[in-house]
Amino acid sequence: MLRLWKWYNTCLAVHPVKTQVISSGILWGFGDVGAQTVARWTMPHESQTKEKNKGIKIDWRRVATTSMFGFAFLGPVGHYWYEYLDHVVRIRYQLHPKSFKFVAVKILADAILTGPLDLLIFFSYMGFAYGKSIKQVKEEVKRDFFPALPVDLAVWPIVQFANFRYIPVRQQLLYVNLVYLLESCFLSWIEQQGDAPWKQWFRSFYAFENQKSQPDV
Repeated sequence: MLRLWKWYNTCLAVHPVKTQVISSGILWGFGDVGAQTVARWTMPHESQTKEKNKGIKIDWRRVATTSMFGFAFLGPVGHYWYEYLDHVVRIRYQLHPKSFKFVAVKILADAILTGPLDLLIFFSYMGFAYGKSIKQVKEEVKRDFFPALPVDLAVWPIVQFANFRYIPVRQQLLYVNLVYLLESCFLSWIEQQGDAPWKQWFRSFYAFENQKSQPDV
């Protein structure tokens, strides 16, 4: 394990972007395998029996599609995002590294700029990757985005507090990718649930809140 860690850091020093891209793609691929496994465990009993009779089958096309999201988006974007965020907060705003304000500003910027955006891009990408129309993708994003957003906003500030407080900038994306290994399971599972009844509650709740916020005519 120590040799693997040294090898990774050597690759990171020599080829930082390439290393981040490859590691992101691999971890997101593993995450989707986990998501498909979780989805089978949470199936109704009758569906589980049918799946067992068919044998355990992994949708490798889906794994490749999800892995490509890590390769093409999270790897390169994440690399430059954490480098840029650290530069702006430390140099431009001249905040002392590891201070409470330093960490808080990073968490706030990350939550506002990347949290909801990552979700929107992920669900849109998965729809288009399967050849769905713009109208279908919009409906699926509405269906999946609202259930995922509260969990994202609740979990990631805690994750990023540890990241920005204790992890060196160069290793921050690796730390995030390891957490994404779990979140990719969650996001893929959310996407696989289709029009599950519990999702309708989120949509109706947000629709109700929007109606309340609109002035009476």
